[in-house]
Amino acid sequence: DVAAPGGGQKCGLCTKILQRIKAMAGEDPDEAAVEAALGKACGALGKRLGRVCKRLVRKYREQIGEALRNGDRPRDTCAALGFCRA
Repeated sequence: DVAAPGGGQKCGLCTKILQRIKAMAGEDPDEAAVEAALGKACGALGKRLGRVCKRLVRKYREQIGEALRNGDRPRDTCAALGFCRA
């Protein structure tokens, strides 16, 4: 399963989703790249993960967008959102 050490399943899912969004946004993304990635990434994750992804993006759009623009690591962002233990 996607469970990561010190984080459990939620942490693994969050990290996986944010890694995908980050990959789609590219290095040093601007506002438009971040928005495009947030829009597209969930669709690329398949049905089950896509649903989790959409909820995550809807709820934490601001924080995720900011983290991407700051170049934060997905795992750190998920910890900040409370999905992973820091």
